[in-house]
Amino acid sequence: MLKFILKRFGYMIVTLFIAITITFMLIHTIPGDPLAAMARNLPPQIKANYYEQHGLNKPVIVQYQKFLENLIVHRSLGESLAYPGRDIAKTIGEHAPISARIGIQAVALGFTIGVILGIVAAFNRGKWPDYLVMFIAILGISVPGFVVASLLQLGFTVHLRWFPTTGWGTFKHTVLPSIAAAFGGIATYARYMRANCLDVIGQDYVITAKAKGVSKLSLIWKHIIRNAILPAITILGPQLAMIFVGGFVIETIFAIPGLGQYLVSAINDRDYPMVMGQTMFISTLLIVSLFVVDIVYGLVDPRIRVSKGSR
Repeated sequence: MLKFILKRFGYMIVTLFIAITITFMLIHTIPGDPLAAMARNLPPQIKANYYEQHGLNKPVIVQYQKFLENLIVHRSLGESLAYPGRDIAKTIGEHAPISARIGIQAVALGFTIGVILGIVAAFNRGKWPDYLVMFIAILGISVPGFVVASLLQLGFTVHLRWFPTTGWGTFKHTVLPSIAAAFGGIATYARYMRANCLDVIGQDYVITAKAKGVSKLSLIWKHIIRNAILPAITILGPQLAMIFVGGFVIETIFAIPGLGQYLVSAINDRDYPMVMGQTMFISTLLIVSLFVVDIVYGLVDPRIRVSKGSR
């Protein structure tokens, strides 16, 4: 197991380095100048000094080397170009927890409800609970999150007045955004669990367990759910990482000061350091989540770590 973990950790470091490199090169290919609007009315010498200060007058490879030096040696993500003086690490530290709170609630809600609905649908195949779950799944896939968010606002804030329409501060402010962000996840997990439960139910070892007189509860939990839930765990990891940017539209609708809208504005402003800082943060979370998923997979099903360890 230790060898398996060390190998996956090595893959994680290499993948993160590749992701950082590709993002840095791509962001510098976007047309436009991040300082053009700010330095438009400055004297030529001051403008040249400004570009020299931020290294924008140097080749991209030199800028990349400087970025790696600041990151590895000085452990710094730098400052924003669009908003001078705004520390990128501090910005991420201030706004990431807000997005994380909404995202974690949404993922927990989507995973729990989706898994339960998928199990109910599988064990009632061809009956009305199955059709109802599939109808919910189709809605979750077809209806965009911003439409769900708008409908929730209309129903629960305008008409019923149970929750605040926009803003941030209390638990009530998180309820509707979390439900809106979880709606697609509920549909995804329900479909995955239904399909995998039906596949596992038809396996020989389940039929054998039934023939041996295994109790229904033990059969469902130990033989069916435990094996059928593995694909759901796979998509759970990336979803946990993408909670910081996946709901930026919902954050905008509910006026939530999260991290997603900062990433969008940074791209529009050609704010290279801010884009790199947030991309690195999100990439690290995504890759670490996949690393954790691999370990969980190995713990849930020992055959996986044995097969991967033999490669």
